[in-house]
Amino acid sequence: MHRLRIVAVGAVVLVAGLAGCRPVTGTSSDSASGGATARSTSSGSAPAGGSDAYRGSAAGKALDGLTVRPKGAMTGYDRLKFGAAWTDNNNDPGGHNHCDTRDDILARDLTGISYKSGHCTVATGTLQDPYTGKAIHFVRGPDSTKVQIDHVVPLGDAWVTGAAQLTATQRIDLAEDPLELIAADGPANEAKGDGDASEWLPANTSYQCSYVARQIAVKVKYKLWVTAAEKSAMQRVLSGCPDQKLPTE
Repeated sequence: MHRLRIVAVGAVVLVAGLAGCRPVTGTSSDSASGGATARSTSSGSAPAGGSDAYRGSAAGKALDGLTVRPKGAMTGYDRLKFGAAWTDNNNDPGGHNHCDTRDDILARDLTGISYKSGHCTVATGTLQDPYTGKAIHFVRGPDSTKVQIDHVVPLGDAWVTGAAQLTATQRIDLAEDPLELIAADGPANEAKGDGDASEWLPANTSYQCSYVARQIAVKVKYKLWVTAAEKSAMQRVLSGCPDQKLPTE
């Protein structure tokens, strides 16, 4: 009788422990050179919350306004369909300022920056990386790829969720839009590949809400859609941050 009680108590403890584990795993974005096919795996825990908790936030309301449909085909995709990488010839904030877009984002996201010459080419600085949570010292040169500029909605994913139907000018504006770009840890960016939120989330869980909200903002602005799995993943993340705002830049 005593032995049966011990076994029963142990089973209850085991079940309770398993019920508390909610890992979110996935695969994933564009590298600094705009690669569109790299895939890898990353993991992080999505914030817990009620299934409808996300609806109270601006980001959640915007998510519910997006069309849900399957991904289209990659047929015809090419990085050049989104223009030359980091061209200043765009209609976004910072466009036509005589600095390329990569340097614009480095100047925005790094601290303690110095310039190689003039006010455009960032030579050094420090990134508090949102994807990993670590500080990365940037020095222009052989190790520049330690910090890359990520397309928050990967261009390959954008292509199969509506960007294929955009005009060439609209695609250039999407690819160079500061809303769509963020300086990030190079290896994390490369691991992301073309993964959407159902396939990849930042390992730094404290940034997942902001990350998903930025993806939603880009998809709203450029009239892209989400897949059912992608929307479900976004809902799970936003349920842990019911006051999440929608970024505008």
